[in-house]
Amino acid sequence: MYQSVVNSYQQTQFFTTNPLNLVRMCYEGAIASLKLARDSYLTGRFEVKGKALQRCMDIIYELNTALDLGKGGECAVNLRSLYAYMTQALTEADVKRDIEAMDRIITMLEELESAWKAAAAPAGGAGEKVPRPEICKGAGPVAVARSWSI
Repeated sequence: MYQSVVNSYQQTQFFTTNPLNLVRMCYEGAIASLKLARDSYLTGRFEVKGKALQRCMDIIYELNTALDLGKGGECAVNLRSLYAYMTQALTEADVKRDIEAMDRIITMLEELESAWKAAAAPAGGAGEKVPRPEICKGAGPVAVARSWSI
């Protein structure tokens, strides 16, 4: 019963949030899944590791396919390159059993999540600018907000 209520709440949150928060939620899910995969590998729970790693890669795939290169410009192109790199690095990390590579991707995802949190946060004062993610320097505010479309 409790799990049903939680699932219902999560679905409502997912379908009613704005695009910036949806991106942030995807990063949170990818990070949590990759950490679970890493920890499961270290404890020998390989089936859990496999499912968690696949979930992380599925989320990265969805983030990648949702990019709007026309609206997002250079920011979207840079994100696409990062997502391709992450997918390749995670595949190699799984094959080579490279925990350090997984940790590097976790760090990258956390940095991107932090940048999207900053972009989604309202400005604190009059005229205060939201810091732009380094990957999106030069892109206008609309381009950054729309580099990911739903």
